[in-house]
Amino acid sequence: MEKKKKVVLAFSGGLDTSFAAKYLSEDLGYEVHTAIANTGGFSDEELKTIEEKALRLGAASHASLDVTGDYYDKSIRYMIAGNVLRNGTYPISVSSERIFQAIAIIEYAKKIGADAVAHGSTGAGNDQVRFDLTFQILAPEIEIITPTRDMTLTREYEIDYLKKHGIEADFKKMEYSINKGLWGTSIGGKETLHSEQTLPESAYPSQITEKGEEHMTITFEKGEISAVNGKTYADKIDAIREVERLGARYGIGRDMHIGDTIIGIKGRVGFEAAGPILIIAAHKMLEKHTLTKWQQYWKDQIGTWYGMFLHESQYLEPVMRDMEAFLENSQRNVSGTVEIILRPYSYTLVGVDSPFDLMKTDFGEYGEVNKAWSADDVKGFTKILGNQMKIYHNVQKRNGAEE
Repeated sequence: MEKKKKVVLAFSGGLDTSFAAKYLSEDLGYEVHTAIANTGGFSDEELKTIEEKALRLGAASHASLDVTGDYYDKSIRYMIAGNVLRNGTYPISVSSERIFQAIAIIEYAKKIGADAVAHGSTGAGNDQVRFDLTFQILAPEIEIITPTRDMTLTREYEIDYLKKHGIEADFKKMEYSINKGLWGTSIGGKETLHSEQTLPESAYPSQITEKGEEHMTITFEKGEISAVNGKTYADKIDAIREVERLGARYGIGRDMHIGDTIIGIKGRVGFEAAGPILIIAAHKMLEKHTLTKWQQYWKDQIGTWYGMFLHESQYLEPVMRDMEAFLENSQRNVSGTVEIILRPYSYTLVGVDSPFDLMKTDFGEYGEVNKAWSADDVKGFTKILGNQMKIYHNVQKRNGAEE
C-alpha cells in the first residue's frame, strides 16, 4: 500500500481550518498533522480544546507550538524601540504575529518531514501573503496547499461538507472576528467594512470595569520594559501582560486602523491594545528626554520603515537585521521610569525620572536661565545661522522676484 503524503495544517480550530483538516484527508488523501503556533493569545484551556477538535477531525497528530518568547525577542522589543504604530495608530498586532506563526509552522513541517504545508487564509487579505512568502523562503521544496483560497469557498459549503462527513459542531458565525495576541487584539465585523461606521462598545472583548483615575509607572532598562508599578519582572512578557491588564480595565488602547493592504486595497480593522499603546507612549516620552535630536529623527524614520516591512511580510529581508541593530544600539541610554495617569478611554503622561535625562544639566533651564553661553554668544550665533536665508532673500529682492 502506497504511503500517504504528510501535510502540516496551520490549525486554529475555526471553520476554514476545520474544513481543510477534513478535506485534505478525505479528498486529497493526505496524512494530516495539525499545528497551532501560539504567540501569547491562547490559554492552556483553549489550546486543549483546539487539540481535541483537531483529533476529532481525524488529524494524525496535533502540536501546540509556543513561540511567545521568540515573538518578544525577535519582534516586540524592536517595535517598542522603534515606537512602531502603523499609520500612527496601530501597533501591528496581528500583522507581526503572523510572521512568527508562519515560521513556527514551516519549521515544524520540516522537522516531521512533511511533503506539504497548508493554511486556511482566503484570497482577500494580508495573511495569505505572510504565510505563503515565509513558507516559500524557508522551505521552497515543500508544497503549499490553500483550499479555502483556491476553491473560493462559501461558509455554507464548508459547513455542509463537514456535516456530510459526520462532523457536528456549532459553526455559527460569530458577529465579530477576534484575533487575540500578546501585542493586542484585532476585531473585525460588519462596521469595519463601512468607512462611516465604528465598532460598538459591546464588540470589544475587554469591557471597562474601572472609573476615576489611577497612577501607574513603567520602568525601562535600555529600552526594554523591566518593571510595572515598582515591581520588577524577569520575564518581559509578564510585564507586558500586567500593563495590558491595568490599562484594559479603563478601555485604553481602542481604535480603528485604516491602512493599505499588501494586495493593494484599503482595509479597516478595530483593535484594543492597552499594553502596546501605553508602553509605546511611555517609551517615546522617555526617549524625548534621553536621546539627542538627531537620534530621535532617524529613529522615527527607521521605526516607520521597520513597521511597514514587518506589516508587509518582509521580516526575512536582511535589511531588517540592519534596522534592528540600529534600534538596539539607540536604546543604550533609554533607562528610567515614566509615570502615567489612567482614566476611562484615556491616559496622561505625567513625566519621567531618568539618570540620562538631558534636561538635567548645568547648561541652562529652557525659557528661564542660560548658564553655558552669554547673550552676545546667541546674538552672534543667530547672525550666522541666518546667513543662507538672508542671501536668498537679498538675491530675490535684487531681481524683483520677491513678493
